[in-house]
Amino acid sequence: MILVMSNYRRFRVEGATYFFTVNLAQRDGTLLTDHIDHLRIAYAQTRLEHPFRCDAIVVLPDHLHAVWTLPAGDADFSERWRKIKARFSRALGGDYMRSPSKVNKRENGLWQRRFWEHCIRDEADFRAHVAYCWSNPVKRGYVERAVDWPYSSVHRDVRLGRVEPEWCGAVLEGAYRE
Repeated sequence: MILVMSNYRRFRVEGATYFFTVNLAQRDGTLLTDHIDHLRIAYAQTRLEHPFRCDAIVVLPDHLHAVWTLPAGDADFSERWRKIKARFSRALGGDYMRSPSKVNKRENGLWQRRFWEHCIRDEADFRAHVAYCWSNPVKRGYVERAVDWPYSSVHRDVRLGRVEPEWCGAVLEGAYRE
């Protein structure tokens, strides 16, 4: 029997802005919000080592969305996500269901192996993906207004005057790949 490996390619542009969706392996859990402090630490440590600008982020119980702008000359978002996921996983410990492939690669099974990324094309695409991040808790039925969800960069942007506090987060349709 011949095993064929998938040829998985990422679109890498140095200094570009990307939208990401990153999921836990178990999509009905609440680990991300239950352990938000560990996630924040993992995120901050990784950002210190490998800088990027976080244009928007929202953390939901079992997945997160983020919009990042990478530094000029840098396109390595995969390494950043690898480190965030590894640090969070180590902080939580525990045993999670693992496929033989995850066992062979010494993965603990907490996260879905891959994540989805989209290279932002223009200002309208940027605004749509930032709004999608903020509105996702509304879409998921967790809150009625985006500002009512505690794990979102919408609070930072309200504080900085980038968005009105009344912005409720209309549920946006589109290909955002959750």
